[in-house]
Amino acid sequence: MSWKINEVIPVGMLEDLNALGADIDEINERFLGDFGLYKRVLKKFIGSAKQFEVMPHFERGDNDQAMHCAHTMKGVTGNLALTPLYKGYCEITDLLKADKPDEARRVLEEILPVQEKFIECIKKYS
Repeated sequence: MSWKINEVIPVGMLEDLNALGADIDEINERFLGDFGLYKRVLKKFIGSAKQFEVMPHFERGDNDQAMHCAHTMKGVTGNLALTPLYKGYCEITDLLKADKPDEARRVLEEILPVQEKFIECIKKYS
């Protein structure tokens, strides 16, 4: 399957997403080659990242809510094939299930800069 190449693909966006670790082949498969649809859904990631921010819940010691938000972000990042974020949120949810919130928080601290780079990339091409 190949991308439906048209004016909706900003020059360089796929390359930049790929450089950050997004799985371009998986994106193509999940979205049936419709990059316009992917781009519209990807733009919503910024709001999801803000709405389901995990760190404030760690700071309050609310591990249940941290788990809820991390699990939601795991699904969002998985659906968008943002692989490094997906793997990080998988690890966070696994650590929280194992009652290891300090280790989960450490993983979150490691992936937040990567998440910010994805957000910057999305904004750059929006």
